[in-house]
Amino acid sequence: MKPPTPPRARPLAGTFATVSTLRVERSPKRVRAYRDGAVVVDSPRPRLVWERVYPTYYFPAADVRTELVPPGALRVADEPELAGLVRVAWDAMDEWLEEDEPVYVHARDPYTRVDILASSRHVVVEVGGTVVASSRQPRVLFETGLPARFYLPLVDVRVDLLRPSRTTTMCPYKGTATYWHVVVDGVPHEDLVWCYRSPLPESQKITGLACFYSERAVLTVDGVASTED
Repeated sequence: MKPPTPPRARPLAGTFATVSTLRVERSPKRVRAYRDGAVVVDSPRPRLVWERVYPTYYFPAADVRTELVPPGALRVADEPELAGLVRVAWDAMDEWLEEDEPVYVHARDPYTRVDILASSRHVVVEVGGTVVASSRQPRVLFETGLPARFYLPLVDVRVDLLRPSRTTTMCPYKGTATYWHVVVDGVPHEDLVWCYRSPLPESQKITGLACFYSERAVLTVDGVASTED
């Protein structure tokens, strides 16, 4: 069974949305993109355009070496608000930098905030009627527009029920996540738990902690069932 789309998972490569109602902002960041070791984009004047729930970079055409962009990966804007700007498909590049820092998956949204707070709330996770985790020392991750996520120390998790998965996902704010299946009474619950072993600097507080999909498990906090509200 394919796991649900994780928070901030990688978008489909090569898909371009049609812009209808534009939200456009200038970014003060210098943005660069590399392919096969060559600089393809180097722009101190990018625009952030919200075509989806997250922003996409558009650049003045003069800041892009269009001859190095693979076929089908360049969009020349035809909207009046984006006159003279082009977009390069994110996955067509090998590396993106904002200033001198790598950025993953998509451009960072300046209006997205990630707060990670230590907590003493009692978090219990059940899968298939079995308690698979119980912790009074969670770290709670609050990310703009997403449900709170409870990250638990592995000492509070039934690691004997975990089986490693080959699944990985990436987040521009947290880094690369690896996954476990949970096996209860011989029944595998695929990719139910994830962990950031080496998160990005702003998410160091969740290093090595386990997080369960509350959408696919029974998660209670201080005896109250967790909801998406």
